[in-house]
Parts: sequence; C-alpha cells; structure tokens
Amino acid sequence: MKIVIDAMGGDHAPENVVAGAVDAVHTYRVPMALVGIAQRVEAELKRYKYPKGFIEIIHAPEVVAMDDHAIASIRQKKNSSITVGIGLLKKDGYDAFISAGNTGAVVAASTVVLGMIPGVDRPGIGCVIPTLKKFSFMIDVGANTAAKPEHLLQYAKMAKVYARLVLEVPRPSVGLLNIGAEEGKGTELEKEAHKILEEREPDFIGNIEANEIFTGKAHCVVCDGYVGNVALKISEGLMESVAILMKREIKKNPVAILGALLLKSSLSEARKSIDYSEYGGAPLLGVDGLVLISHGRSSPKAIKNAIRAAIREVEHDILGKIKEEAVK
Repeated sequence: MKIVIDAMGGDHAPENVVAGAVDAVHTYRVPMALVGIAQRVEAELKRYKYPKGFIEIIHAPEVVAMDDHAIASIRQKKNSSITVGIGLLKKDGYDAFISAGNTGAVVAASTVVLGMIPGVDRPGIGCVIPTLKKFSFMIDVGANTAAKPEHLLQYAKMAKVYARLVLEVPRPSVGLLNIGAEEGKGTELEKEAHKILEEREPDFIGNIEANEIFTGKAHCVVCDGYVGNVALKISEGLMESVAILMKREIKKNPVAILGALLLKSSLSEARKSIDYSEYGGAPLLGVDGLVLISHGRSSPKAIKNAIRAAIREVEHDILGKIKEEAVK
C-alpha cells in the first residue's frame, strides 16, 4: 500500500502536509508519495526524522491555486501536483490520493484522468457527519451542483457501501434531504428523486429536513452538491461560532470557569466529535480510484487523519465493493 499526497494543496502547504505525512509514517508505518515542487518538499522533510524508504518525492512543477478555475487548471497545468498525483493511481503500487487543494480541480482531474466507475454518471463528495446516535454519511457536499434524480440514487447506493464498511452500520438507511417530510415537497429534482428512491432503494426512509441531519435519523443523507455544500458550510460555521461564544461567556463568570474546569474532559470529547480535523478527508465517490479531499485549512493533524481514512478505504476495498454492489 502507498498513499499519494498533494504536497502543494491547502492554505498552509507544503508545511502542514509534510508534517502530517511524517507523523502518519511514524504512526501507521505505511509508505507515502509526496507530490509537488521537489525542492520545497525536500526542504520541509529535512526538518524531521522519519524511517527512510517510507516517503517518496515525486516532482510536479506546477501548483493549482485555490482560486484557479477547475477545468482550466487541469488543461493549463498538466504538471500540477493534483493532476500528476491523481495520475499515479493508474499505476500499480499507488492506492489512494489525498489533496487539501482546489476542490473543483481535484474533482475535475479525477473525473478526466481516472474516469467514472461503470454505472455511475457523476462523482459525489461524501462527508462523515457526527450525530446524536453516532455518525451519518452525507453525499453530495460539493462535486455535482447540477444533479439529476438518477445521480441521487447512485449516491445512495455508494453511500450505503461506505456506511456499512467504514461506519460499520449493518444495514444503512437512506434519507433524501428536503424542505419537508412530505413526498411532494421540494423542487422537481427532489420530487422525482423521491419517486426513484422509493421504487428502487429498499432502505429509503423518505425525506429528512436539515434539522434532522445531526439527529442520526438516516445513516446516509443524499442531496445535490449545491444544497449539500451550503448545509455543510453552515454547520461548520455554526459549530465554530458556538465554541467561540461559549468560551466568551464562560470567561465572564468565575463560577462558569470552575464548571468548565470540572467538565474539561467532557467538553474536550464533545469538541473532538465536531472537529473536522478529526475526520481528515472526504471521499470522492464514483470515480475509478480512491480520492479524498481535505479541508483547505487542514492542520498537520487533519492531514494525518486523512491518511488514516485513506488507509481504511484501501483496507476495506471501498472501490472494489462499490463496483460490485452499488452499480447493479
């Protein structure tokens, strides 16, 4: 097994990427390939001690910026760390690719370079969601903003495979994210998707509203990429704001400070459950290769956890199982 990492992807690359990769090598003892401007990657690696032979450097002289146009970037920067890194998955010995870089470019390059799994029309970005029950898996959160009802059915089938193997849910349920529980709610997309899911997905439980995502009502939540991305970003912003507000209010009251100290362990666990860095990477499902997309602000910890997630996907043969089960 070897995990390929975009060393130039993210707001703090290559520093955070290299630090996370080195930490992962020490913890998981899995070989890595860092793809990027070799001189910069080598300079960062000199700061660390790690087992020799575990990190390969692959030179890619171009970098896709966060504000580059997705399609244009893969056409004009064919030697970027994203395109070169994804291309390695077509070779033997390279098993998964991780990038905290331009999401649109990663999606576009993965689709063009790797192609789609037969029977899947569009890729979808999945995301593990902490809930009151445990975890749910939401798809799509940003890859396909012009989805068709058939795409949502494909997402549901892929999500079930992921939830069963990675989240260890024996028989995952599927909910359609909508503005109401009634089947007649939503746009034409949701109305038609509801019909298709009801007819062809045996574990479909109907519509779920946004306020039910975190209750764990459905193990798998399907939606188009526009709605999913908005829901995800609102959730991230809300959680971060609530944490700041709690700290601010606690500091105002000596009794609250004492209470916070007594609850430090519990508060730490609660904060950990909603921290994106704990989950590391979001799988891009539907393309013919294992690709994970990390947050642009990824810390070394987040990169390390993305590598852990990639290792888990390889060990569970997520790609093979999706090909076997999700496209029947």
